[in-house]
Amino acid sequence: MRNNKAYLSLGTAAIGRPQYINIREKKARSDLSLEEFRKRGLALIQQAYEAGIRYFDTAPGYGLAEDLLIQWLKTLDNPNLEVATKWGYTYTANFDPNATQHEVKEHSLNKLNEQWQRSKALLPYLSTYQIHSATFDTGVLENVAVLTRLAELKEEYGLRIGLSSTGSNQLEVVQRSLDVEVNGIPLFDAFQVTYNVLDQSLAPLLKALAKEGKRVIIKEALANGRVFPNSEYAHYQELYQRLTYLAQQHEVGIDAIALQFCRQTVQPLRQYPKKRVIKK
Repeated sequence: MRNNKAYLSLGTAAIGRPQYINIREKKARSDLSLEEFRKRGLALIQQAYEAGIRYFDTAPGYGLAEDLLIQWLKTLDNPNLEVATKWGYTYTANFDPNATQHEVKEHSLNKLNEQWQRSKALLPYLSTYQIHSATFDTGVLENVAVLTRLAELKEEYGLRIGLSSTGSNQLEVVQRSLDVEVNGIPLFDAFQVTYNVLDQSLAPLLKALAKEGKRVIIKEALANGRVFPNSEYAHYQELYQRLTYLAQQHEVGIDAIALQFCRQTVQPLRQYPKKRVIKK
């Protein structure tokens, strides 16, 4: 959100690596060359830009995606464009759709510094730098060295520092992150969270974050494709009927209804937890 108004952005995971998690009507093509895959990714970014998208989200863990944006941005001069990226995942599948492991998660100081060396090429368009899928398991919200380094990047480059969250305890992760301060200053300014008609666990929190001046980035707003009618999800049939009805009434696609739902249904938070100070 910017100035308490929601706007659309483009997430680049699916154009940077094959077989990204999503519901597809047809099996993904496996005969595309890497060069053709790259060309299609660049074309989609340009198409989004021409359609009015001015916020692009990427990560090293998205295969080619971050490099595609770095390449594409060299052709632009638009101060109204913003890019967000993340650190903490390394893409390992080497564009093999049959790979058994597609990514490795590591929230260490070494990984942060390593990935920052490439990600900083997104400057001056880079506005938001996030921990990729922050969880309690990795201890990243307790890692003083990592949090201090993020605070240094925030101050030096004028970045929003944020995190993305996922899983059943994302509410607890976001609430814990609100505690974190470095030298008395709250560290996190941006929160990329899963929220859609099928997962409303963060509804009590999102509007409050925006009111506090935090940036809220909703991911998986279409539930990885599950909002579209699919015979394999019989337990969603009532939802499909309702979404289809609303789409017909407003003469738009189901995706537009699902996105509008995300914009309109967040509720205020009653209170925040106490702060925990982390010093150098």
